[in-house]
Amino acid sequence: MNDVTIEPFDLAGRAAEALAVQAAAFGLSREEVAVRLQIVSRHALAPGVRAYGAVERSHPGAWGRLVGFAYGMPNDRSHWWSSVIEPHLEANGNGIWLDQSFSVTELHVHPDHQGRGLGRRLITTLCGGTRLPRTILSAIDRDTPARVLYRSLGYRDLANQVMFPNTTVPYAVMGARLPFPPRP
Repeated sequence: MNDVTIEPFDLAGRAAEALAVQAAAFGLSREEVAVRLQIVSRHALAPGVRAYGAVERSHPGAWGRLVGFAYGMPNDRSHWWSSVIEPHLEANGNGIWLDQSFSVTELHVHPDHQGRGLGRRLITTLCGGTRLPRTILSAIDRDTPARVLYRSLGYRDLANQVMFPNTTVPYAVMGARLPFPPRP
């Protein structure tokens, strides 16, 4: 297996590569990728955004192929995502999680590279650099390898069966205290 490093990456400049990884991992159509490209381009300009890529290098000095990525930013209640999840969090007494939280916006690993610890390395690097006391994210609301990973990092469900506009699959909103607990 080629070496894979976790390193900061230019979210705006490599958005198309990142979305190709997400499309492979999530089964997105060309139309969905086009819509998400606009969103990612907007997020790349957000204050406090942090982005890391899992880069496979075939030989030293090569630019490398992006095989995974994660990005996030300090949560802002005025953002679309927060406005959708806020009523669900408030109903469960978890509204405080919208403040002083780092939002993991996207985390995806190409299917050919899943199960190798890249998701864990990406999210711990991404969240490890923030000074905020907690982190939140949304994930498909069923038992998946991603949810197993998040729980192993201390994430817990804050709201379940959250339906985002234009989706047919329910999501869970999860939160964890930072820093993550040491790996056993």
